[in-house]
Amino acid sequence: MNIEQVLFGAFAVLTLLSAALVISARSPISSAMALVSCFFFLAGIYVLLWAHTVAALQILVYAGAIMVLFLFVIMLLNLGEEAPGPRMTFGRILGGGSAIGLFVVLALSIARVHTAPAPLTGKDGQLSAHAFGTLETIGRAIFTTWLLPFEAVSLLLLVAMVGAVVVAKSRI
Repeated sequence: MNIEQVLFGAFAVLTLLSAALVISARSPISSAMALVSCFFFLAGIYVLLWAHTVAALQILVYAGAIMVLFLFVIMLLNLGEEAPGPRMTFGRILGGGSAIGLFVVLALSIARVHTAPAPLTGKDGQLSAHAFGTLETIGRAIFTTWLLPFEAVSLLLLVAMVGAVVVAKSRI
């Protein structure tokens, strides 16, 4: 047994424990902090798999930006407040129409994208070893093969930010 196997086992156990804490924590803040630790342990597993770019993105994007957004939303929500009943207001109709329009524009844009050949491939069509895990390879994959999921996640994050602003605006 070598050090990589020991570290992988430790990171795997700690990831599972922190994921269990996310589910079982009573406080939303404690749950969010356990999710941050889970993200860090996953980044450790990525480093052991020689995916350093993915590990850095895991920490920067998930543990940094998204968890800050989650914590702001959790802190801004007052769980004891009574939620208003479903009403049809002009703002909700306008927001729904805007969301549908944005989805149509996104679908039309994605339909026009042509798939590019595999990036940085050799004569046999295999990805060269020096190109594995580089930012160029990841960028080409995101904007060619995985464009729809990438745009869906960005749209979801935009909706979450707008929702946080709307929740905060009513209390200011």
